[in-house]
Amino acid sequence: MRAVVMRNRKLVVDEIPEPVPGPGQVLVETIACGICGSDKQALDYTDEFLQASRDSGVPTFLFDPCRDLVLGHELSARVIGAGPDTPFVEGQAVVALPWALDRAGGIHGIGYSNEFPGGFGERMVLQAMALEPIPGHVPPHVAALTEPLAVGFGNVARTGIGPDGTGIVIGCGPVGLGAVAALAERGVAPIVVSDPSALRREAALRMGAHRVVDPAVEDPVEIWQELAAPGQKLHVWVCASVPGLLNDLMYKVPRETAILQIGAVMTDDVIRPIVGLYKDISLQMCMVYPQEEYAKTLRRIADGTVDAASLITDQVGLDGVADAIESLRNPDDHIQILVRPQL
Repeated sequence: MRAVVMRNRKLVVDEIPEPVPGPGQVLVETIACGICGSDKQALDYTDEFLQASRDSGVPTFLFDPCRDLVLGHELSARVIGAGPDTPFVEGQAVVALPWALDRAGGIHGIGYSNEFPGGFGERMVLQAMALEPIPGHVPPHVAALTEPLAVGFGNVARTGIGPDGTGIVIGCGPVGLGAVAALAERGVAPIVVSDPSALRREAALRMGAHRVVDPAVEDPVEIWQELAAPGQKLHVWVCASVPGLLNDLMYKVPRETAILQIGAVMTDDVIRPIVGLYKDISLQMCMVYPQEEYAKTLRRIADGTVDAASLITDQVGLDGVADAIESLRNPDDHIQILVRPQL
């Protein structure tokens, strides 16, 4: 099959062996796959990416950089076959939590495993139990935004925040916009959003933000202080990967703020813990969110609660992936670019 292959730290389009589903797995044809910031990080910071998996004892994202790797985990696909003793519905359009089991029971991240190619290729193997059928009225390529939006919704859900809460979201890619939509769904106010891209700030307003700021012009914490009611507890969702930002926030936010770090800073960073200690700041690093939020986010897309289609700013075939990743290094022009292998 044709795929965009990460080979020798570069992306090339080539023919690679067809993936073969094992027990409990299905073979799918890729419909669409979003380009995630972590795909760029795996390409730009390969050594740091792999060392982080080793240091943390999480092998899900370990791969051999000397072997071919097909990235892509924000996916939608069509089922075309299955492994032994695995029931399937031919032609069913699906999204899926991006993980799979090898024959020894080891878990792999789809798109971060040499054994399980991701959505930047024509076909994939997915775990049958991880599938969610796409409702018939939803364009399957739009459903590919389920995964990044679910990260935002899920990391709001984990806090239990309600209408008496208030929040700041920093970084408005699809994950951050999912967090904004989740806060709006829960009646949180005020919601302040910070992003340098005017395009993304406009999207945040559509998702329910009450105030958006360009961090080069205004400080989101200062704007929040102008809008918040006395005594409101602040939650901050950091959906950006900016070294130094976390430490800066610890100095600026009020006492008892909860900071949730979602964006992956790939290099060493420095914080001054005593500042957070004096201010009783809660700091949470966010990887796994409540699993039910994935299916619930697909339902939000299906019922129109979240206008996922409006976040798609370009679609490219396999030959356009390398250029698309380059264009995403300047977020002024894009929110989400989809890879469509059949284009």
